[in-house]
Amino acid sequence: MNRTGLGNTLKRVVQAGLTNQIARYAPAFYVRLTGQTGRGAGEDHLGNVSDYFQTCFDDYFKQLGIDHADQSAYLNGKRILEYGPGDLPGVAMLMIAHGADQIVCVDRFPLIKMSSKNVGITQIMLERLSPSQRNRAESCFRQAGHPESCLDPRRITYLVRPNGVSGMVNEVDMVISRAVLEHVNDLSASFHDMYAALKPGGIALHLVDLKSHGLHRENPLDFLNWPTWLWSLMYSAKGVPNRLRANAYRDVVTECGFELVSMTPTLRASPDDIRDVRPELAKPFRDLSDDDLSWLGFWLMCRKPMVH
Repeated sequence: MNRTGLGNTLKRVVQAGLTNQIARYAPAFYVRLTGQTGRGAGEDHLGNVSDYFQTCFDDYFKQLGIDHADQSAYLNGKRILEYGPGDLPGVAMLMIAHGADQIVCVDRFPLIKMSSKNVGITQIMLERLSPSQRNRAESCFRQAGHPESCLDPRRITYLVRPNGVSGMVNEVDMVISRAVLEHVNDLSASFHDMYAALKPGGIALHLVDLKSHGLHRENPLDFLNWPTWLWSLMYSAKGVPNRLRANAYRDVVTECGFELVSMTPTLRASPDDIRDVRPELAKPFRDLSDDDLSWLGFWLMCRKPMVH
């Protein structure tokens, strides 16, 4: 590495390490400092955000194999746990609109806020619903139909926990998340939490994003080159990728006692990228197969067994 490259690396380590301590000891300030929403970029138009939530909602039912006409019957009376809803529980609101009884949202950071922007997004979402769906969605707020009055916990309960787990036991019918599990500090604890929270026969459905989230340099996998201790020093408290690969998810599903229903890749790295990055991989990734290294995202569905 030349002097310029070394200097840039040292600068990145120092800056990342300092901001990591802010995230660790002042998480609310870190959220304000970084402006996190939990959805990433591309939010210039409020209607686009509404479209995003509808896409998320639709994607869950595509994975479940449930047609639009059958969604309400499936959701009727259900209680759902959502990990990492971001700063606006749009998916939760759509679940309520289509028949769910209650959604419990849990996050590591205090993200949810009914800002003027989020109120505007919510109003667009409400306008796009049928009259009966809108009536149910409006009940998500303390003053029905007024998002600025904040969430009614009888419909949407929001929990902020430093470890990101719910602590529930046999209380929900389904657990969902989108691009969240790759950020958790303790994957085993998260899966044990969802297993405990689910009623027997309940489904856990997750979209997992194994990309670098912008933290690679040249190769989409070169963020796996950082030694584990240094990555932890720089990023462990920020909710950035924990770098666990597909094999870790298969292992934890088995460890917790879930029945694996499906696990399907959504994106793969190229053979050239894998070949180029392999000589520099950090120790935890050196023995992974090319196939496991190639997974850059996947859908995971698993089920808590019925009591026999």
